[in-house]
Amino acid sequence: MNNSVPTKLGILACPGGEVFANRVTDRLKVIYRHRFEKKAAILAKRYDLPKEEVIRRINFANDIQASNGCISGPTDQFRAPDYRIPARFTCFPNGELKTEILEPVRGKDLYIFQDVENNRPLLFNEGKTSRVLSVNDHIFSLLTTVDAALQAGAESVTLVLPAYPYSRQHKKKGREGLTASRLGKILEDIGVSRIITLDIHSREIENSFNHLRLENLHASYQVIRSLAHLIDVAATDLVVVSPDTGAVDRNKFYAVSLAKPLNLLYKERDYSRVTKDALDTNITQMKLLGDVKGKTVFMADDMLGTGGTLLKAFRMLKDNGAERIIAAVSLPFFSGDAIENFEAAYRQNLFYRIIGTNAVFHDGDLLKREWYIDTDVTDLFAHIISRLYHNRSLSPLLDNRDIILKLLKK
Repeated sequence: MNNSVPTKLGILACPGGEVFANRVTDRLKVIYRHRFEKKAAILAKRYDLPKEEVIRRINFANDIQASNGCISGPTDQFRAPDYRIPARFTCFPNGELKTEILEPVRGKDLYIFQDVENNRPLLFNEGKTSRVLSVNDHIFSLLTTVDAALQAGAESVTLVLPAYPYSRQHKKKGREGLTASRLGKILEDIGVSRIITLDIHSREIENSFNHLRLENLHASYQVIRSLAHLIDVAATDLVVVSPDTGAVDRNKFYAVSLAKPLNLLYKERDYSRVTKDALDTNITQMKLLGDVKGKTVFMADDMLGTGGTLLKAFRMLKDNGAERIIAAVSLPFFSGDAIENFEAAYRQNLFYRIIGTNAVFHDGDLLKREWYIDTDVTDLFAHIISRLYHNRSLSPLLDNRDIILKLLKK
């Protein structure tokens, strides 16, 4: 397979996933342009040829391999394919959803993007209809898109789901289903080859499949980079606090990487209660194991919904003498009135900053807040897609301890 121009790579975005898909696509173009120019410079030097001649020969070879005759664009410079695959999404009056792919995808490796937590009004029927989709609606939109892709002859289908649906339903406490596992098996059964997700709620879900591969990415490097811009990590009297027992492994990674002590907030919950907003939590008891008095606290979690649990943790840490609190959340949904509740907590000096990723969509209401930092993970996803497409190892990106160490030594 030619590493210069991935002519069989396709990016298809479901309604709600367009923003992140566009950002990753733009980053892929930058990656391949850099790779193309680097390769042309090396070959020109090695064979003692003018760089312009090498570029023409590379483009000639790419045109020979192109499935549609020739790649559009001039022959004497890099020509980035338009990775995006156009599609038409229809929403019928009874709620049924339909996906139509508008150009050939036969033989392509398709990466389908979906943000199942996007609860903003989305356009259907060529912009004539606006509708807010629930998580379940997003899932069925995803199913119709996968089916359309496979019916159209796609070689493989990989789902890019930064937020894995139903990931909090991963263990049984009574007569209930393991919905996180069941959903993955449904996707596997209809022909999905791989899922790329971000900081999945439970690693148990990775063991649920027969053949489907789940790539669980981590934004730890991007989070630590943002943290290092906020504080002097080495000089600050910093302590890492795990917000609950389920997040111990995640926060242990940060504690080891930052060479800081690890504390724990122990919580007991009443799972018979379903929380409605940030002021209503199902936590019945909370204890702090460790000392935070006079210290800067850093704590990391996988997702933030209404945020009630995190706000309660902030208050307890402040009551125990924490001087400054910084939280990192891989999937910052900010459901319901969460933004207003966190704004009020910030004005009460309950926390200093929250670091979130741009893997899930947010409008200006959150992004303009003084206390919120939006860290960019598009480069991570773009490099993962590129490595998968070329059958290269993912280990350097999945195990990012070396690049974190280099970052902290700067």
